[in-house]
Amino acid sequence: MPFSQSTQLSSIMGFIEGCNPSSILDVGTGMGQYGFLTRTNLEHIHLFDVNGSEATQRPKSEWIIQIDGIEACSVYVTPVHDYVYNQLFIGNALEVLPTLPEHSYELVLAIDILEHFEKSEGFIFLEQLKRISRGEILVSTPKTFIHQEVEANPYENHRSLWTKEELLELGFHHILENADSWIVTS
Repeated sequence: MPFSQSTQLSSIMGFIEGCNPSSILDVGTGMGQYGFLTRTNLEHIHLFDVNGSEATQRPKSEWIIQIDGIEACSVYVTPVHDYVYNQLFIGNALEVLPTLPEHSYELVLAIDILEHFEKSEGFIFLEQLKRISRGEILVSTPKTFIHQEVEANPYENHRSLWTKEELLELGFHHILENADSWIVTS
């Protein structure tokens, strides 16, 4: 579904805040919750001008952090996306990622998306994330297989289960603690 495990929020946001990136790609934005949290937690002082008793919202053109997103299902796009993301690419991540330049983002997020790919596609997906990252990559995926089929949006179907060992072998060297998901970073 277009949201992720709430138990991941503090670990993921703590990691993002620690990285303090100037450019982020959020792959599989869903309803945009991580884009929103990232925008407000990293950009907070740049969102508004406060002068005495008057506050105004700064124009998006003055924001410091570039946050782009990829979302396969256009139905999930909400006003949050318009507010939060500088660019939003609509389409299959496996088709959009190859069109992005190498090393174009300091942080790449793939939160609860890896399980939506068959294993062979998942390996290609992870290689594309490495190609476009010039810094950190954060991937989260459930620790157990959760059967999920959504007729209205086949992108939501769960197709694979990934182990900690597989993720470590693929170059993700840090594991953030979570009972429900593997949250790994490069």
